[in-house]
Amino acid sequence: MIHGIINVYKEKGYTSHDVVAKLRGILGQKKIGHTGTLDPDAEGVLPVCLGKATKVCDLLADKDKTYHAILLLGKTTDTQDTSGRVLREAEVTTSIKEVYQAIQSFQGDYEQVPPMYSALKVNGKKLYELAREGRTVEREARKVQIHEIKIHEIVLPRVSMTVSCSKGTYIRTLCHDIGEKLGCGGCMEQLLRTQVGSFFLEDSLKLEEIEILKDLGQLGEHIIRIDELFSGYPAVTLKEEYQKLLANGNPFYSRQAKKQVFPEGNGYVRVYGADGTFYAIYEYIKKENRFRPVKMFYDGSGE
Repeated sequence: MIHGIINVYKEKGYTSHDVVAKLRGILGQKKIGHTGTLDPDAEGVLPVCLGKATKVCDLLADKDKTYHAILLLGKTTDTQDTSGRVLREAEVTTSIKEVYQAIQSFQGDYEQVPPMYSALKVNGKKLYELAREGRTVEREARKVQIHEIKIHEIVLPRVSMTVSCSKGTYIRTLCHDIGEKLGCGGCMEQLLRTQVGSFFLEDSLKLEEIEILKDLGQLGEHIIRIDELFSGYPAVTLKEEYQKLLANGNPFYSRQAKKQVFPEGNGYVRVYGADGTFYAIYEYIKKENRFRPVKMFYDGSGE
């Protein structure tokens, strides 16, 4: 079984679940999970976790993301993108300066109401399922953060822009809200995710490429090890005589580790066995001079 993360380029027409299903067939293993959905019409970076790395799916889903989007002004749809049913069309009479200022005003903290066509659940049912039944329910606004919006080109009614944002941000809804602010309506015409945390578009692989690399025996070169995700944490190696503590997921004291530079205060560390095997993420408790387990990855199965 493969353990690690692969940077997949999700192509247009696939759902995130489609990508996982196809990878299961290509790699011949069931334990695979994606790190957050991309709409079928969207393309770009989709980190996929394999084997023991599925334990970090939620961590990767929480990372900041960057998108390149095309905003189409003058059209409002039920899905907030051009694949949906048109609800309203209007002439775009605003100036380029007004469009620029309206878009820039969304930078910073922003209360965003999730779209009905989304995978969020209300009373145990996904919103898009309710939407397909013709039902609309009230959704609470959620605080998201737009770190930066770079406008590349404004050729009305279209705007090309790059958006860097926090987790949980819907770019479709951002496009819709910009259109509402301008009074002419708007929706998303194209979306390309270019970055998720430390995963970039230029390093991503299409499913066809992954299959070829697997057949050539070269896929391992493109699998990111689990511990690489935590490269910002100090590394701590346990002395050989105490390695059983790790195997059982027990806390340990500084004196039981090889002499290394521990965090100055409380903080997370990567913990390795004496043989160099990555075991877990632990938290260092300075006042106790002790490490306690946070997330275990080694299970002793050898798989």
